[in-house]
Amino acid sequence: MTRTALVTGAASGLGRLAAQRLAAAGWDVVAVDRDEDGLAATAPRSPNTRTRACDVADAAAVASVVAETGPVHRVVHAAAVSPLVPALEQPLDEVERVLRIDFLGTVNVVRATLPEMLERDRGELVLFSSLASWMPAPGSSAYAAAKAAINAYAETLRLEHRHSAVRIRVVCPRQVDTPAFRAALAANPGLTGGLKPMAPGAVLDAVDRSLAARDGLYVFPDALTRTLVRVKRHAPGLAARLLGKVAAAD
Repeated sequence: MTRTALVTGAASGLGRLAAQRLAAAGWDVVAVDRDEDGLAATAPRSPNTRTRACDVADAAAVASVVAETGPVHRVVHAAAVSPLVPALEQPLDEVERVLRIDFLGTVNVVRATLPEMLERDRGELVLFSSLASWMPAPGSSAYAAAKAAINAYAETLRLEHRHSAVRIRVVCPRQVDTPAFRAALAANPGLTGGLKPMAPGAVLDAVDRSLAARDGLYVFPDALTRTLVRVKRHAPGLAARLLGKVAAAD
């Protein structure tokens, strides 16, 4: 049976690697991004990858791509923007842009793909959130808020469709070594707080393990991420001190 994957944010970073890995595994891949040049670099010689320029914040454009694609068996929704600006200094139009792309973009992708999965009672919906949704860091207010909204949205979807066999995953990695992260790090060398970022492949490996095991809603891709989330839940004062050290390194 032909399996089709829709991958957003596929012009670079996690989205690009996810699209390439799925294509190498024999999936038919529809790679989506606003960056047409980046998409061309994602699939220069892949016969089973189609690229589509699309802004996930545009609900009609997303619906059009999905209608053209046909039944989707796996969604990997990695499209996001993450400007780092102190909350009171971030222009309102940029806050709105982050929410439109990161949260409403997620809603658009889900609404375009999940109903057909539910009808077939089969499919995999992988949404990328972030550790920032659990532990917002200085400068991440709009991004962290959008990612926290994704968590709440996905939890609601899972409750509403708890009897369905469709697998929903929300991936919450800490900092990942992507071009966008490296650009942010160049502008703010204290961004990591001294921690080495995760390799994109390790994040996607964790997603694959979670889907195979049929476990849980959330995917925390490594031991450090899981530890940090537990610290936030059970020792919020310690979490605040840790984040304070990151802020002090700026």
